[in-house]
Amino acid sequence: MVKSFMTLAVLVLSAAGVYAQDIIQVQGTTPDLYVMHTVKKGETLYSLGRTFSLPIKDIAAENNISADKGLQLGQNIKIPLNGANFSQKADAASGGAPLYHKVEAAETLYRLSLNHNKVPLDNIRKWNNMSGDGLKKDTYVIIGYLKGGSGAVAHTPTPTPAPTPAPAPVNNTPAPAPVNNTPAPVSNNNPAPPIENNTPAPTPAPTPTPAPAETKPVASSGSSFESLYMQQTSNGKNATTEKGPGGWFKSNAAAGKYYALHNTAQRGTIIKVTNPLNGKYIYAKVLETIPQIKGNAGLIIKLSDSALEALGTNDPKFYCELSYEN
Repeated sequence: MVKSFMTLAVLVLSAAGVYAQDIIQVQGTTPDLYVMHTVKKGETLYSLGRTFSLPIKDIAAENNISADKGLQLGQNIKIPLNGANFSQKADAASGGAPLYHKVEAAETLYRLSLNHNKVPLDNIRKWNNMSGDGLKKDTYVIIGYLKGGSGAVAHTPTPTPAPTPAPAPVNNTPAPAPVNNTPAPVSNNNPAPPIENNTPAPTPAPTPTPAPAETKPVASSGSSFESLYMQQTSNGKNATTEKGPGGWFKSNAAAGKYYALHNTAQRGTIIKVTNPLNGKYIYAKVLETIPQIKGNAGLIIKLSDSALEALGTNDPKFYCELSYEN
């Protein structure tokens, strides 16, 4: 009796291990997002409905099968993702299992968001512990979470979820320890500072500080983008200019971080955008090109909504001046 109980426990644990290794990969693009599920032994439309939080009739209709008919072992079932079973809210991680997208060649974070219900970029960064916008081909990125469900999902495993161990390199950070060796000798060799105290005369030099009052531009963006712009344009010496109408797109970017779409500047270029009507300007980072649709015809740039606000305008289309690397 005890032996059979232990055998059963081992089987249950091994099965749990299989489930833990599976990855739920989202397929398709907005508005047709779905998951392909391979039927396993004992699974029914009823159990799939509970697992994926969908009515049986919806799964049956999506796969052109009868709700009364049983499922076959190994059968591929298409599970649609919609508001009933799929969440992309910032706090969605507290719900069900994560849903992944496999990154394709040259795919950008903005394009990934656009193809998956325009999920906010900040949500993707938060779920995946990303500090920047770069994506690596064949890695897996969380783009939302399954609502409710039983959680015991045995989905078609995509065996290459290797990207997850990537955080391991963080263990190499003990390297900073040697830095502790530098402070001791430096502090001991500095008895000279008292000599500097005998030269109070130079201190009046800072008097030219009234210059800051000359900063007429009322708005600017994060200093990091500004410094990148200065590097890229050699402090503005190697910059090209452009004038024309601009538009905007919705983004949940962090405060003070502005983003742009532009047709000729390379991805990662920092563009200085000025509103000539009030002199305000910001620095925005290029994500990718402007989508070629009717509403974007004639635009020289599209800015994130927070950038539009910083420029002091709320017009759908506005006149602006651009400056960026040649």
